[in-house]
Amino acid sequence: MTTTAPASSHTEPVAPTRPWRVVLLLGSLIALGPLSIDLYLPALPELTDDLSASPSSVQLTLTGVLVGLALGQLVLGPLSDIYGRRRPLLAGIAVNVVASLLCAVAPTILVLDVLRVLQGVGAAAASVVAMAVVRDLFSGRAAAAVISRLVMVMALAPVLAPSLGSAVLAFGTWRTVFLVLAGLGILIGLLAAVGLKETLPSERRSAPGLRSTLTSYGVLLRDPTLLGFMMVASLTMAAVFAYVSGASFVMQDGFGLDERTFGLLFGVGAVGLIAASQVNVSLLRRFTPGAILSAALTVAALAGAVLLLNAVTGAGGLAGILVPIWVILAMVALCGPNATALALAEHGHHAGAAAALLGAAQFTVGAAIAPLTGLGEAGSAVPMAATIAGALFLAAVLVRLVLRPAPAVATA
Repeated sequence: MTTTAPASSHTEPVAPTRPWRVVLLLGSLIALGPLSIDLYLPALPELTDDLSASPSSVQLTLTGVLVGLALGQLVLGPLSDIYGRRRPLLAGIAVNVVASLLCAVAPTILVLDVLRVLQGVGAAAASVVAMAVVRDLFSGRAAAAVISRLVMVMALAPVLAPSLGSAVLAFGTWRTVFLVLAGLGILIGLLAAVGLKETLPSERRSAPGLRSTLTSYGVLLRDPTLLGFMMVASLTMAAVFAYVSGASFVMQDGFGLDERTFGLLFGVGAVGLIAASQVNVSLLRRFTPGAILSAALTVAALAGAVLLLNAVTGAGGLAGILVPIWVILAMVALCGPNATALALAEHGHHAGAAAALLGAAQFTVGAAIAPLTGLGEAGSAVPMAATIAGALFLAAVLVRLVLRPAPAVATA
């Protein structure tokens, strides 16, 4: 039996006639965050020497941008529910560009840490608005499939960013990298200003005011399903952040790779992530998002255990580190879109706030995880491997024992 929803309630979205154009545009928006994180990775050793800083304090520049991404989403997500998607998006990108320019002239590591927080706040607008737009336009398996394609587009950022960062360092310094980031932010902002139409009509917007924002968050935080899938998505992303924050030191200091080789090997993992994200689109035609998530997390947790064993024993050398990590990245490409779609499924009427909570949780956990990879002996892979393995094990247990998504075959 079909019932008619009240006029004020959220209706299911109508997919656009040209979804690939939307996917490419949203992918470019989401890429702003990864570019802000990854582009300067090859410059970390140089930055450490130039500012006379310790590796742990330099890794706090990564923590800073993750903290900014988390806090920014919590503020900008509800604002996008109140004022529409475009205005918070364009304002946030402008903040990111200004912060990038200031990072390029930062005199000390402390100033750089603070500016990286501001840079993350600006990038948060692009991340949270892109996910909210997905929920505005798609639902169910269609949303999971679109998020998978976004992963493909977004993964080009970590593929290109370290290599581009290495190319910039060939004729400039770590400060030049931040100037390039400012230019990329301007380009992405122009694309958004021209190509993104408003997807949240005025009749579906939340009432302005702090009470409305707190009410939205209160509704979301009382949903155990949302919180469960939010933690799963956060833990899988924490594994990725642990790799991102520790990879340059492990590969360059621990294994003696140069900047160019590091950039190429870093990109190989992202290529695997791209391929797996497209496999997910095909799998969604036959299996439910929950079934795919559960199976992928099991494989990822096993690969994490192998990674930790190899790091502790030295088995396999560099290949013993990279191969399990590449498997993990591929599995994360299956986990992320499905966990996100399941988390947002019942909250189309609070899409901005729900996407903000999800993104903020991911970046908060990532910010807490990143400094752990700098503990221990310089260049050692053990802290990074232990962090990755622990996060994936917890996520797998959470899905299997708490959420238990039914491993059902998808129906037409």
